Amino acid sequence: MSDDLPKAPEEALPSAGAAPGEPEAIHAGGPAPAGEPASAPRRRGRTATLIAAAAALGLVGGACGGFLVQADREPTALPSLTQPELKQAGGEGPDPLPAAQDRKVRTDGDLRDLLVKAPKGAKDVTSRVTGDGWMEMPEFADTFEEPADAFSDRVIGSQIRRIAVAYWERGHQFTEVRLAQFRHEENLEAAVLTDRQNNFTAAEPVDSWPLPGTGDGMVHVLSRPERKAGYLPVYEARAFAHRGDISLQIWITDTRPVPKKTIMDLAERQMERL
Repeated sequence: MSDDLPKAPEEALPSAGAAPGEPEAIHAGGPAPAGEPASAPRRRGRTATLIAAAAALGLVGGACGGFLVQADREPTALPSLTQPELKQAGGEGPDPLPAAQDRKVRTDGDLRDLLVKAPKGAKDVTSRVTGDGWMEMPEFADTFEEPADAFSDRVIGSQIRRIAVAYWERGHQFTEVRLAQFRHEENLEAAVLTDRQNNFTAAEPVDSWPLPGTGDGMVHVLSRPERKAGYLPVYEARAFAHRGDISLQIWITDTRPVPKKTIMDLAERQMERL
């Protein structure tokens, strides 16, 4: 045999005293010294299992001990649900707001007083259209596409409180301003109605602008006039907004296009009064 062949490591060779097929005793420093008995092979993993089991038993034992300690203690008293009587501040309270600043007083009064006045040069025709400036429920329902459905509608039929109106005309231009007040027993019905009217108008050919000072108020100028045989074309502008429990609705019709400034200025003046 050639001397260049690799030799097996000496550590891997069995000792002279080992029988064929019998494992040699393993020592940290190599083969067992002569004259010492060979120890059994170490079983790996057994010690780790015993440690884990002991730790688990320790946790269980600790938890049980904690419960036993708590069970022997007196229950901790809970703090009282009541509190000592608070002392009321002395002296006179603030003066009530004047009616001009107390919105609740203003809106619970005569709603017609909050309607914007007809501009200079216009003729007030409110008494001709409605004798006392109030709109009855059938008239209000008749302004909807489906008047019969307005009575059964929860917002219109059951929550409406009162409706104040004003009308004036100047030449061929006719203006209607309407304040509809709701009870607001469950929802903000005035806001619901404003949203409906703005969405309905937005579905038509129209130019729209936000109404300053309102959260969702809008001013609309319809792009196309309404035409009917034998009549002059009718142009229209609308404004819808709400403040508190009052819904504002404005319509302006004319035989000529209604300028944005006309409807915008009117809507802003009316909102300032609410």
